[in-house]
Amino acid sequence: MTPLYGILAIVSFSLIWVAAAAAFAFTTRVRRRAHVTATLGIGVATAAVRRVGKRAPMTADELHLARQVLNDRGSLLALAIPATLFFLGCFYVFGSLEELHGRTPSERTFLGVFPMITATNMGLQVLRSARLKRRARGMEPTDPPDDLADGGATGVSSARQ
Repeated sequence: MTPLYGILAIVSFSLIWVAAAAAFAFTTRVRRRAHVTATLGIGVATAAVRRVGKRAPMTADELHLARQVLNDRGSLLALAIPATLFFLGCFYVFGSLEELHGRTPSERTFLGVFPMITATNMGLQVLRSARLKRRARGMEPTDPPDDLADGGATGVSSARQ
């Protein structure tokens, strides 16, 4: 019998460290940036991303915020986080199969499938953000209405003053 599962476990273990190093680099890069919601209200970033998905008109500030959030979420390095979790699940499954030495596997052997399914979902969410990033790139900001441009205090258009 060839040690196929042992080799796959070793490869998975190596890929865990490669993906974890890339995930560390990605999170370090994102954490160095100023926090988006520090100056804005809670939920503003999520609302801006939803408006991109609906192709709703957005102001320049909203579009800038949505592009910044989608650039982070849709980055190729963002896939390293679910990849780390996926390879961790693979390592658990292959390592368990190697330890069985040909005996019948139990349910415990396949517990590593749960992180693999979770990582697949996370990866699909990153790919969805990448699709929205392309959509946001083609959007143009809209100007606010004239009565809001002067703060709405006078209620008179700035062109008439």
